[in-house]
Amino acid sequence: MAFLPLLLLVPALLSFLFTFGTGVELIRFVSLRVLFVQPPTGAGAPQHRADAAPSYEWRAVLRDSKILHPLMMDVGLITLFILQHSLMATERVKRWTGSCLGVLQRSFYVFCTALALQLLMRYWQPVRDGPTLWNAHTEPWYTWVPLICFILHFVAWLIIFSIVLIFDYAELMGIKQVYYHCLGMGDPLAVKSSRAVRLYSHLRHPVYLEFLLLLWGVPCLSLDRLLLALLFTAYLTCAHGLDQQDYHYLRSQLDKKFQVFSREEAAYGDLLAQNGPSTYKEN
Repeated sequence: MAFLPLLLLVPALLSFLFTFGTGVELIRFVSLRVLFVQPPTGAGAPQHRADAAPSYEWRAVLRDSKILHPLMMDVGLITLFILQHSLMATERVKRWTGSCLGVLQRSFYVFCTALALQLLMRYWQPVRDGPTLWNAHTEPWYTWVPLICFILHFVAWLIIFSIVLIFDYAELMGIKQVYYHCLGMGDPLAVKSSRAVRLYSHLRHPVYLEFLLLLWGVPCLSLDRLLLALLFTAYLTCAHGLDQQDYHYLRSQLDKKFQVFSREEAAYGDLLAQNGPSTYKEN
């Protein structure tokens, strides 16, 4: 019977691998696709020049079926992801999935989120015949603006991965719940403080500013990218529900980390001061 709980690790690990692969694909979709791919120039896209402003009629553009159909498809994909990501996070659905799946509830939620992202990325329809709101793939911006955007995206993804690791990546992916269950340790959230649990319930998106930078910091803003940035900015803003107590808790945790770092640095400095002279004399 002790072997049976270990079988729960199989779907949890499979969900983790699928989510990890989706995260790698998300980097390509959000960043690499717009940083390193030259935007198409369709019949409806104006030719940008450094000495001339683009001119096009928005009424005619928004009546074009070649533009409307991709945008409506993209709206449907974003709506599907938002509904999945929001409805499955409600307490009623979490209780229902928890009663059916037990400790695999978090893994199932993460798997469904990754699946919704995969559908969005694979069936996303770029607007190839529409205008661009700005385009830095022209002189004199061709070199500097894409380079600056690349640096901003690199820093933003680095911060995102750092924050995910700080917020206990194994627990976010649902692996820690299964591991605790196999050892008979109960729910990992049960050992956390009430202030931490409260923060987790409000902090649906701990990388809010970084995602905004990824969405808007692009060298070329096409219509489908504008749609993606607008809808996800609105969604992230509505789901970002930190209050003053959460900020105080985050500040106190940050101060504790700085104090630990300062003590370790001071201890390391004392160790060097004690061992330095004797080491030089021996050499």
